[in-house]
Amino acid sequence: MAETDGRAAGPADGLADGPGPRDTPRQWRVTASETPFEGAKTSVRTDHVVMPDGSVATRDYQVHPGSVAVLALDERDRVLVINQYRHPVRHKLWEIPAGLLDVPGENPLGAARRELYEEAHVRAGDWRVLIDMYSSPGGSDEAVRIFLARDLSDAEGERFAVSEEEADMEVARVPLAELVRGALAGDLHNNCLVTGVLALTAARTEGGLDALRPADAPWPARPFEA
Repeated sequence: MAETDGRAAGPADGLADGPGPRDTPRQWRVTASETPFEGAKTSVRTDHVVMPDGSVATRDYQVHPGSVAVLALDERDRVLVINQYRHPVRHKLWEIPAGLLDVPGENPLGAARRELYEEAHVRAGDWRVLIDMYSSPGGSDEAVRIFLARDLSDAEGERFAVSEEEADMEVARVPLAELVRGALAGDLHNNCLVTGVLALTAARTEGGLDALRPADAPWPARPFEA
């Protein structure tokens, strides 16, 4: 990614290539970088970044491998959801199956198939890209791809052995409309679930679900080999 001189984006940035706003790659100059913490899956990086006025500011953020999530929709318009304890927020949250990309360059569709199998013991015959997002771009570089999975069936073979928080996990199928109401009422808070059900609802009015991007659509935030 090319460096820039640190100047702020102008009002036309992101609009030149199409009729609506578009996020554009941009990188302000970094004069120094350290990694004060490194965990098993993620780390914390401290960058010294040149601001538009020439000053240098310190920015701490989580370095993340990236994630996938699966909105699995059955023939009765129900979404497969899981209920799992999340210690940082001290809640049991209703979520959709999700997990980390295990290795750099991993095919996200393969990771999504794995998560649907491991967390729900379900496979899907039809896959589409529902939406891509950055989960918390002010404090993390995590990129998330949410897939829409349809044509669901029980997976063959033994169930994946779960442990720790996953040992207490519940699996259910909830009508999509009920999840939308819960999200808008403030009863559901998981970002992938809320984003996924609202995106699915919007997609139905914007060309239909078959117009969604194919499952192997490019993902510039986490490039992969098909």
